[in-house]
Amino acid sequence: MIPEIGHFALIMALMLSVAQSVLPLWGAHRGDARLMATASPLAFAGLVAVGVGFGALIWSFVVNDTTVMNVVQNSHSAKPLIYKITGTWGNHEGSMVLWVLTLAICAAAVAGFGRDLPSGLKSRVLAVMGMISLGFLAFTLFTSNPFDRVWPPPPDGQGLNPLLQDIGLAIHPPLLYVGYVGYAVTFAFAVAALIEGRVDAAWGRWVRPWSLAAWAFLTMGIAIGSWWAYYELGWGGFWFWDPVENASLLPWLVGAALLHSAIVVEKREALKVWTVLLALLAFALSLLGTFLVRSGVLNSVHSFASDPARGVFILGLLAVYVAGAFALFAWRAPAMAPQGVFAPLSREGGIVLNNLLLCSITAVVFVGTLYPLFLDLLTGQMISVGPPFYNMATAPLAFPLVVAMAMGPLMAWKRAAFWPVLQRLWWAACIALLAFILALVLGGWNALPALGFACGFWLLAGAAVDIGDRSGLGRTKFANVMNRARHLPRAAWGAAIAHAGMGVTILGISGMGLATERLIALPAGGTTQFAGYEWRLDHVRDFQGPNWTARKASITVLRDGQVQFVMEPSRRFFPVGRMTTTEAAIRTNLARDLYAVLGEERDGPTGQREAVLRMHHKPLAPWIWIGAGIMALGAGLSLSDRRVRIAAPNRRRREAEEAARAGAPA
Repeated sequence: MIPEIGHFALIMALMLSVAQSVLPLWGAHRGDARLMATASPLAFAGLVAVGVGFGALIWSFVVNDTTVMNVVQNSHSAKPLIYKITGTWGNHEGSMVLWVLTLAICAAAVAGFGRDLPSGLKSRVLAVMGMISLGFLAFTLFTSNPFDRVWPPPPDGQGLNPLLQDIGLAIHPPLLYVGYVGYAVTFAFAVAALIEGRVDAAWGRWVRPWSLAAWAFLTMGIAIGSWWAYYELGWGGFWFWDPVENASLLPWLVGAALLHSAIVVEKREALKVWTVLLALLAFALSLLGTFLVRSGVLNSVHSFASDPARGVFILGLLAVYVAGAFALFAWRAPAMAPQGVFAPLSREGGIVLNNLLLCSITAVVFVGTLYPLFLDLLTGQMISVGPPFYNMATAPLAFPLVVAMAMGPLMAWKRAAFWPVLQRLWWAACIALLAFILALVLGGWNALPALGFACGFWLLAGAAVDIGDRSGLGRTKFANVMNRARHLPRAAWGAAIAHAGMGVTILGISGMGLATERLIALPAGGTTQFAGYEWRLDHVRDFQGPNWTARKASITVLRDGQVQFVMEPSRRFFPVGRMTTTEAAIRTNLARDLYAVLGEERDGPTGQREAVLRMHHKPLAPWIWIGAGIMALGAGLSLSDRRVRIAAPNRRRREAEEAARAGAPA
């Protein structure tokens, strides 16, 4: 009965989304206040309906209802409760319900927090979001129904993919979806503005917090997915330039350009056409990622589905939403003339450079990801585009981007002078140069990591210079500096912290470039020297888990004969899925990771059983994810600034504008 209630709730949500797509839009076109007023109640009702459907799906997984095909294919009675719950979205069908739920929450947030929005703009935004919900609800119900029944029910389910039975993969998809759907909101604002034919500072002020929130969640989603790959897959890397990894990186890059460009629209009413284009592109790339993951065109550990029919449906949605939006853009864009004029050397100019470099990196990743697919489709020839291509193609673009990130915030709006900016950054340049020289000498004359260290310290020092300059450091008394620093807008602090977080992440990536590893087979009691430690394999034993068995090694790590710690890597076997996973053992002191992986066991030359061990020493590896957390923290701090969240114009000005458009006295 509960699955039927969930199914009915999704059908009801589909019907509500039809009404939400039509009534407010028609009301805005006709100037009918009653029809426009239906937008918010329909958005709230849609949230309730999708919430009921999602709750029914969770209930089916928790009680292991094997009459539901989705539960049979992705759950098992022996699975821990936490993974029964997270297994709800650890599959294609459930993840689509989570996607639609996230979209409904965002639509309800626009309805609830958008009281100061002009009613015409608000109704059009919610109507566009209703159209997006309509497409994905139709996709879910007609091609990916999560409540399909099976009869007779099997005695138990087939279990969730063992790789997904991890807390990192439980958190990773919801964060990504909030990021993707956040760009659906900026897309809706862009389409609504194109329909109205007007983009102004108020529009930029509304787009900015949504782009900031979407970017922050996407940052955390990508970071947690990278962290999971690092410790769960056992290969010791954090980014492989996998096509599905790239699919999440593409909207992140364009989203970073969007949130900077929206500032210019808000402050200077310039870059209007460009900002609208970025808002359309960010969501288009989010949809592209959905297509790649679910169409079956890629074979990846990240892929959810391999049904070509689903891929065709998503491709149709991509064509309708993106082609329709870009056709509207081509029609309306010429009328959105920019008002703010600025010199190339200015803060606006720095943001334009930032945007061009980010979009250039996006183009490189886009081509590298899709070119093998098109080549296979057209010629049948299969090629692989791997890390060497991406590293060599993006590095020349990333370096000037990092240089500009520290200089841009120090430039004045409209027109700036280059020399005063350099004067304020001279000591940051000295720190970067010193870091480059030290890394070059201590890192074995490896130029690329040394350049990375220079870039990381440049950004850290640049963020400190930005805050110091805003606080009057060097121009007034220290007490005044501290007082001004305390009263700086949270948005200013947030931007500096986010830039510093990028610097920390670059330092972590550069440290990984100096990583060392060793592959060795040891018998019980055998030892080896690595990374300044003595590693002793004590034993390899069997271990029983809740729904798996394991072979676990015990490795004692010593220095100067003194025991430092014990590491226990293992290999887990899941009987239900007939699959083996690798569980790496990681010991960190935040300055480096010691990383051990247990491989296969074999007979040694003397007939004694040996275990194959792979050991890594990874300097600064934790800084990659610490930096991502700092970036998200900076975005959150900016978002907490009331001046970023509260839309302009205020309610009185909004009412006056609406009265003037209606021909009534204000």
